[in-house]
Amino acid sequence: MHQFDSLPDAAIVRVPTVMELFGISAPTVWRWTKSGHLPQPVKVMGITGWRVGDLREKLKSLRS
Repeated sequence: MHQFDSLPDAAIVRVPTVMELFGISAPTVWRWTKSGHLPQPVKVMGITGWRVGDLREKLKSLRS
């Protein structure tokens, strides 16, 4: 997880990283995504993941 801070905003992370960042389970990641509580994931070469920059913005909004 310590590597998250060093990733560029354009990097893509998968469900396990999102789970750890927000302290939620995999099903909750998908529920929150569907409800709009989390940013929408993107598909890159058939792999679904979230942009680091989008997740940073969400975390920032939760802290304010």
